[in-house]
Amino acid sequence: MTRPPGPWWADLPPAAGAAVMATGIISVGLHLAGHETLSLVALALAAAGWLVFAVDFALCFLRDRPRWRAEADTPPALTAVAATAVLGTRLSVLGRQTLALTLLALAAVLWPVLLCSVLRHWRRRMPGGAFLVCVATQSLAVLAATSAAAGQGDWLGRAALVLFCLGVLLYAEALLRFDFRQVWTGAGDQWIAGGAPAISALACSKLTASPLWTGGAHHALRTATLVLLGLGLAWYAVLLAAEVARPRPHYDVRRWATVFPLGMAAAATLATGASAHVRGLRTLGEVLLWVAVAAWVLTLAGFLMTRAAPGARAGTAPRASPDRVTGEGPTPRR
Repeated sequence: MTRPPGPWWADLPPAAGAAVMATGIISVGLHLAGHETLSLVALALAAAGWLVFAVDFALCFLRDRPRWRAEADTPPALTAVAATAVLGTRLSVLGRQTLALTLLALAAVLWPVLLCSVLRHWRRRMPGGAFLVCVATQSLAVLAATSAAAGQGDWLGRAALVLFCLGVLLYAEALLRFDFRQVWTGAGDQWIAGGAPAISALACSKLTASPLWTGGAHHALRTATLVLLGLGLAWYAVLLAAEVARPRPHYDVRRWATVFPLGMAAAATLATGASAHVRGLRTLGEVLLWVAVAAWVLTLAGFLMTRAAPGARAGTAPRASPDRVTGEGPTPRR
């Protein structure tokens, strides 16, 4: 008897978690830009995607522990933390504080386990996924600061500052290990090099807006926000120029790791414009937001086309063990 195919998501690598991150941050950006209906649609899609990956994550942990351990060693495993925190941030802004705090607790439990597992297998010449150590940490900082601003406790604001500082240190370490040739040859995750300072700027903008920090501390946070946003936008320009010079039009699951930094650059620019009171940033943020939305639509179309292609049916073969650095299987994934 032929074994029935498994669920369609069963053959997706950990890097696919960036799809939830991308959709969630676009929802945040749309909210910041005042497009509430579109933001709620994106939130619903992000929540649905998160539930799918959460079920797969739990079933893998319970039924296939060797595969779970192999995938937990790779940087893309940290998309589980970042996706959970990004979704929680949007729910907190929506006023669903209980759900947001639940997701914060879940992400906080996953974060040290996955972070330590990934750091144990770091090496030189890493792809862009290495910056997920920073992104995951800063996503917790953003959610903690957002929850603190919603009245869930000043201690969350202080915890957010600690996480923010740690995230900056992890970014510096990842930058030292990043293979800069990936700017020209990467399949999409090289964009996280720019997404990491952008989410750091977003976290810092949340801290800047907090009444906990006044005087010199407030000024230092405002300055750090602008510096980090400038770094993120500089990376954006470099990576965009590399895409134009060397187009990579074919769909790859790591393209979701391109959409997330595009959306994060938009959200960070909009949030910084509001917290630092810098003129012109709102207009720039809205332009970047629609670029991110267009990239999201194109990436989704590429994914759907690969699923519809002959022979693309999921679950007909065992899931391959991922590479410990990239999180990808031994053969290219669509």
